[in-house]
Amino acid sequence: MGIERVVDTTNHEEDQTEQVLEQSLRPMTFSEYIGQERLKTNLKLAIDAVKKRGDGHSLDHVLLYGPPGLGKTTMANVIAHEMNANLRITSGPAIERAGDLASILTNLQDGDVLFIDEIHRLRRTVEEILYSAMEDYKLDIVIGKGPAARSVRLDLPNFTVIGATTRTGSLAGPLRDRFGIIHRLEYYKENEIEQIIKRTAGILNTKISDDATALLSTRSRLTPRIANRLFKRVRDYADVNGDGIIDKPLAEQALSVMEIDHLGLDPADRNMLELMLENYGDRPVGLTTIAALTGDEPSTIEDYYEPYLLQLGLISRTPRGRMVTEKAKKHLNSIH
Repeated sequence: MGIERVVDTTNHEEDQTEQVLEQSLRPMTFSEYIGQERLKTNLKLAIDAVKKRGDGHSLDHVLLYGPPGLGKTTMANVIAHEMNANLRITSGPAIERAGDLASILTNLQDGDVLFIDEIHRLRRTVEEILYSAMEDYKLDIVIGKGPAARSVRLDLPNFTVIGATTRTGSLAGPLRDRFGIIHRLEYYKENEIEQIIKRTAGILNTKISDDATALLSTRSRLTPRIANRLFKRVRDYADVNGDGIIDKPLAEQALSVMEIDHLGLDPADRNMLELMLENYGDRPVGLTTIAALTGDEPSTIEDYYEPYLLQLGLISRTPRGRMVTEKAKKHLNSIH
């Protein structure tokens, strides 16, 4: 879609100001990281065990999966900080050739953490090199071509790969098996989102009332990235239309301008549900058909629309396609 969505969970890397601000809001320790208690407990135990042994071994490779915007990149930062390790960040689509991965791996230092975002999008030839690198800390490279070609095995330092994916099912089995720690990031609870909003307000020196914080938490789709983005938009509205202090009436006005309803749905979400109802009623609709109706890619529907709508019970998935639920019909009727 050409129009930017406030509730978009994509991290817009091209916006440098947004990136600097996003970085300043990221927690650096487990104590600062709000939510995901089960994940934090398990990771802290694994890190403490590695530190206690002190035998030069690195942390097991970690795979974090779940919908976008829940804090996979932030958790990678926290893990590296807690391990007192350097963090190298890359992504599956950025590693186009085996040589790109070889260059990254040979530049790692002992104990480094390599974070690979969208790891499910690694090319197969790159994946195969990563297998031995993760398992044996060895890098097999071929030098030369034709009959003169020879294979060379290089030793790599001990390092930890942290992979992040929104689609664990798209990950090749042999790659998934090489991760010793695999965890799903869950949607946050509203009280956790409230804590995140209060923390963000404190960092950005903005006053926000408790009832305004509670209101924003109900509209944030249980997702920290959206909570922070909504807060920044409401703060802008408060600076222009008020005295910079965010209270509930002002927050309601700002959300009304952004057309975010009481379930956190934006016009694009409602448009998708309405198109499904208008064209198919109570019949199931295929993913590619929904994408054609909305003008989005099927992967966009699957990764950015569906998870939250499924979580709320507004759509259901059947073997024959997606269906709009009675709950969604009631919600749409209540708005019109």
